[in-house]
Amino acid sequence: MSARRLATLFIVAVAAAGPVAAGDPPPPAVAKASSGAVPPTAPPADEAPRLNARAWALIDARSGDVLVAHAGSRRLPIASTTKLMTAYVAMRELSLNGVVRVAPYESLYGESLLEVPPGERISVRDLLYGLILRSGNDSAHDLARATSGSQEAFVGEMNRYAAALGLADTHYANPIGLDQAGNYSSALDLTALARRLLRDPAFAEIAASRSAVLRSLRPPRRIETLNDFLLAEPWANGVKTGHTFGAAYVLVGSGRRQGVELISAVLGTPTEYDRDEETRRLLEYGFAMYRKRVPVRAGEVLAEADVRYSGEELPLRAARRIAVGLRRGQRLRVSVRAPEEVEGPIRRGAKLGRATVFVEGLPAGSVPLRAAQSVEKASALDRARSFLTGGAGWFALAMFGILVGAGILRRRRRRRRRRRAR
Repeated sequence: MSARRLATLFIVAVAAAGPVAAGDPPPPAVAKASSGAVPPTAPPADEAPRLNARAWALIDARSGDVLVAHAGSRRLPIASTTKLMTAYVAMRELSLNGVVRVAPYESLYGESLLEVPPGERISVRDLLYGLILRSGNDSAHDLARATSGSQEAFVGEMNRYAAALGLADTHYANPIGLDQAGNYSSALDLTALARRLLRDPAFAEIAASRSAVLRSLRPPRRIETLNDFLLAEPWANGVKTGHTFGAAYVLVGSGRRQGVELISAVLGTPTEYDRDEETRRLLEYGFAMYRKRVPVRAGEVLAEADVRYSGEELPLRAARRIAVGLRRGQRLRVSVRAPEEVEGPIRRGAKLGRATVFVEGLPAGSVPLRAAQSVEKASALDRARSFLTGGAGWFALAMFGILVGAGILRRRRRRRRRRRAR
C-alpha cells in the first residue's frame, strides 16, 4: 500500500473537536483536518440590535444555539404563525399524496384564503402550499378536518405535539391563528418549531417557494407567496408571516448565508415594513457572527482505493463542495468513509464512499465520493499475475516447490531400496 494511501487512512482530528453525532459509529478515516477555530467575529453584546417589536429570537438552525433573544419566552398572540403547528401535525398524520375533499368554510371579512370551491378534491401537499404561501385559513380548516375529523379534535393534537416537543410557552385554541384566548406562543418556541419543520425536506421546499403550481386541482392553478421578506432577500428561505389586531405583525424567518442557516422570530411589530426590516436586521446580525469555510472542494481527492489484481489505486473525488459557517471558537473536521479496495468493472463517476463535515460534533454537510476514472474488469491474466506477484502467490509457489522436491526425494529413495533388494 502506498504512503499516500496510508496517509489517507490516517485519522486526523482537530483538537477539542466534538464527538460524532449520537448513533453514528466512528468513521474509519478522516482525510482532512479543519483549519482550526475561526477568529473572533461576533459583534459585542452591546451591539445586538434593538428592534421595534415586542419580542424576538435568533437561533442557529444546525445546532439550535440561541444567538440572541429579547423577551424570548414571553407568551404572545402569534397570528398565522400558528399554522406552523398545523403543518407539523398534518405532515405527521397524513400522506402528502393523500386527497382531501374541500369542505365549506365560513370566512370573516379580510381573512386569507386559498379559495378552492367546496366539494373539489385537492392533495394534502397542495393544501400545505396553500397554508404556507397564501396563509389560507380555509386550508387550515381542511387539514384539521382531514386529520382529526374536526377543528376541536385537531387543536387537542396540536397541544399534545407542542408538549411533546417541549414548547413550554405555547398553547393553541385554533389551527388558524385567529385572536382567541389560549392561542399563544413565544419567540423561542416559534424558532424551535420552525427548526423541527425545516429538517423535513418536503416542508423546507414549501417554505422556500416563491410560487407553486397546485397540480391536484383541475385545471392546475399557480399561487404566489404573501411573504414579501422571502421575495426581497435572495438568501431568504422561509418561513411564515402572520397578522391580526391582537398579535400585530409577526414573522418567522430563515435564511442561508456564509455557509450557515439561521432562524428568526419577530413578534408584535407595528407595521408590515417593520416586520420585514427587523427580521432582515436580526438575521444580518447573526450572519456577521460567522465566517465561511470550504473544507471540501468539488473534485478534490479525499481517498484512494486499491484496485484489486492491478496494483494501482483509484482516486475518489468529492462530487461537490461543502461550505460551512463557523462562529468564534468552533472547530470542524472531515470524516471520510470509503472502501479500501475495489474491483472492476467500475464506471467513472460511480459513487464509492462519502465525506461528512462535522462542526462541534454535529453534521454540517455531506457529499458523495465518485470514482475519478473507469476501471476495467480484471482479465484472467491480470488475476494470475496478481496471484504470482502477491505474497500469497509466492508462498503457494514455495509450498508447491517443497512438495515437488519431497516427492522427488521419495522416488529416489524407493529406487535405491529396490536396487539393494536385488
